[in-house]
Amino acid sequence: MFSHVTVGTRDLERAGRFYDAVLASLGLKRRVVTPDGGPAALCWVIAQSPLPRFYVYSPFNGEPATVGNGGMVAFLAPSKEAVYTAYAGGIAHGGTDEGGPGPRPHYGDGYFGAYLRDPDGNKVHIVYRKDLQS
Repeated sequence: MFSHVTVGTRDLERAGRFYDAVLASLGLKRRVVTPDGGPAALCWVIAQSPLPRFYVYSPFNGEPATVGNGGMVAFLAPSKEAVYTAYAGGIAHGGTDEGGPGPRPHYGDGYFGAYLRDPDGNKVHIVYRKDLQS
């Protein structure tokens, strides 16, 4: 289990609009966080769960945020419709297409996903997995 995942941003407000649009349809809510001496940050969690958390930060060292080559954050969606909604919300809020919503049978039976990049270039994957549904 992950405690948290963090990506960097050059514009915290812009990143907040993007991730609010993407993550709302996946059941994540923005949580107010108080800086602990580090840089300003935004945080999303599932309902009132304390963990795991997804953070967007301005880099601690003050340097511009850069994209990790080969890095990606994947969010689990509760339905195919949520994949479509999250993808459309991300595109509408400054994201760029890396592979629209659709089946990805080479990843497994019932695997349905979409890929996009956030406004800072971080790769984001939204996935519905039939095999994880009860």
